[in-house]
Amino acid sequence: MFGKALVRDMINRSAENENDRRVFLKAAGLAGVGAVGATALAGSAQAAPALSAAATDAAVLNFALNLEYLEAEYYNIAVNGVGLSNKLTGGRGKKGGVVGGSKVTFTTPAVANYAREIAADELSHVKFLRSALGSARVARPAINIRESFTAAATAAGLITAGQTFDPYANENNFLLGAFIFEDLGVTAYKGGAPLITNKTFVEAAAGILAVEAYHAGIVRTVLYAKGLYTQADAISAARDSLDGKKNIDQGIGDAGTANLVPTDRNGIVFSRNTLQVHNIAYLTTKAKGRGGFFPKGTNGVFTRSGNTSGN
Repeated sequence: MFGKALVRDMINRSAENENDRRVFLKAAGLAGVGAVGATALAGSAQAAPALSAAATDAAVLNFALNLEYLEAEYYNIAVNGVGLSNKLTGGRGKKGGVVGGSKVTFTTPAVANYAREIAADELSHVKFLRSALGSARVARPAINIRESFTAAATAAGLITAGQTFDPYANENNFLLGAFIFEDLGVTAYKGGAPLITNKTFVEAAAGILAVEAYHAGIVRTVLYAKGLYTQADAISAARDSLDGKKNIDQGIGDAGTANLVPTDRNGIVFSRNTLQVHNIAYLTTKAKGRGGFFPKGTNGVFTRSGNTSGN
C-alpha cells in the first residue's frame, strides 16, 4: 500500500482547489494528517509566464480536456454524424451544447480512414482525461462549430464578409478546419506539460501530445499533397495575429519547399500558454474575452484570454 505521505501528496497535486483536497483527503482517510497547500508550478517563460498556485495538475488537465471536447466533437460529427454522448459531457462548470456540424462526404478513401482514426483517438482522450480527473473533471462547455468557422475563415481571408465557411461541406474544408485545431493542440500540450508534477500524468500528457503531433502531421501532409498552401498559410497567419507579437506559427510551405513540421532552429516545436490558446479558441485578444469556438468560455481554472506578455 502507498504511504500516507505519498497519497496525501498525490491528492494535493491532483485536486483543483482547497475544497477538492479536503474532500479527497477525507475520502482517503487522511483528514487528520493535515493538508498541504497547493503547489505553485513553475514553467518556462514562454509556456506560462504568469501562472500561480492555481496551476494544479487537475487545473492543467482540465484545460486540456476543454480542447479535447472540441476536437472530439469536430471529428466525431464529421465521421459519424453525431458527437459525444451525454454521459461524456457532465462535470464541474456550466455544461453547454454544440451548435453546427454534419457528416462529411469524403471523396478520398485515405482521408476518410485518417478521419476515422483521429475521431477514435480524440474520443479516447476525452474518456481518459475524464477518468483521470474523476470528480474534478469539468463539463463540456458550449461549443459553436457553425459561426466560429465562418469568423475564423473571414479573419484568415479565406472568405469575405457575408460569406460562410462550412468545414463539413467537403473534404478540403474539413482538412482546413482540422488544421486550426491540430497545430493548436500540439502547442497547447507542449506548453502545459512542464506544469504537471505527477509523473504518471506527465507521461500520459506526453503520450497525448505525441498523438496530437501525429494528427497534425497527417493533416499538414494531406493539405500539402492537395496543394492547399495558400489557404493553410492564411490560417497560420490568423493564428499568429492572435497569440502575441512574436511570429511563431508556421504554414505548410509552398510548391517548392515543404514545411510539414513547424519547429524552431533547433528542430523543436514551439509552445503556447493558456492565454495564447484561449485567444485563438475565442478568436479574440480581449482580456477575459470569450467567443469563437467557446461562446461562453471554457470551464475550469484557466479560462481567460488577453495580453500574452509580449509573446
